[in-house]
Amino acid sequence: MYNYLDFEKPVADLEGKIVELKKLSETGGAVDVADEISRLEKRSRDALRDAYKALTPWQKAQVARHPDRPHCVDYIAQLMTDYTPLAGDRAFGEDNALLCGFARFRGEPVAVIGQEKGTDTQSRLKHNFGMARPEGYRKAVRVMELADKFGIPLISLVDTAGAYPGIGAEERGQAEAIARSTSACLGLRVPNISVIIGEGGSGGAIAIATANKVYMLEHSIYSVISPEGAASILWHDSTRARDAATNMKITAQDLLEMKVIDGIIAEPLGGAHRGAEAVMRAAGDQIAAGFRELSEATHDYREHRRDKFLAIGRTL
Repeated sequence: MYNYLDFEKPVADLEGKIVELKKLSETGGAVDVADEISRLEKRSRDALRDAYKALTPWQKAQVARHPDRPHCVDYIAQLMTDYTPLAGDRAFGEDNALLCGFARFRGEPVAVIGQEKGTDTQSRLKHNFGMARPEGYRKAVRVMELADKFGIPLISLVDTAGAYPGIGAEERGQAEAIARSTSACLGLRVPNISVIIGEGGSGGAIAIATANKVYMLEHSIYSVISPEGAASILWHDSTRARDAATNMKITAQDLLEMKVIDGIIAEPLGGAHRGAEAVMRAAGDQIAAGFRELSEATHDYREHRRDKFLAIGRTL
């Protein structure tokens, strides 16, 4: 059974009935329920299709935050081989919210940076819910510098509500660390590709997503601030997050139209958590296609990034 979102209640009711009937069938009941199960499964698929055919921005935010959605560690396990993690920023300590290392992607060496939220209470606390501290971004810079030195392309997997805003993080230079990580992304002489697999929140996301190619999963979100944070600032009422999400243009479809991102990776019906392997394969195919496109061009990767980000928002 899935963790159902509020707008998925009709689907939850139908799938709950299907589970009950299957249990009844397994106990060897006298009544044949196969036809009823088949009928309910069709109704469930139709209800799921109706729920997802026109999601609002707020509903997409809920899907992007779904606890069962595949995370950074899942993408690394599915898409990479010979993954070797690197730890520590060589200045203060280790940060588990940002995973960094080197691996092989379809046989080729790559550097990997990604935010990990965790999947249960213990792992979420370990990874600080995907909110990195300064040492995480300094570790990312360390890996970027190594990738640049040895000519290794970079893949970043973005999934964070934002950088950690705690007092300790601010005292250790959170803003400076984010700025240096963003600068390191822009200055890479090797190609880099970023995929927003869940939430792309504020500078915490930009710090590793300033890439030659930026892709988003179909139901992921990318924003300067969370809808709740924006509602608190604009209306002094965090319960108006639904309105903020609509006004902020945080969906992949809005951002592709505004040319902030370069492409959208389709998700299975019902979101990435209902077909994790399929969506991760699709992400891998898109990453591979992005690297091929970049390798076939004659431009300098730094100039390409500069032109790409300077063009965002231009109307002339």
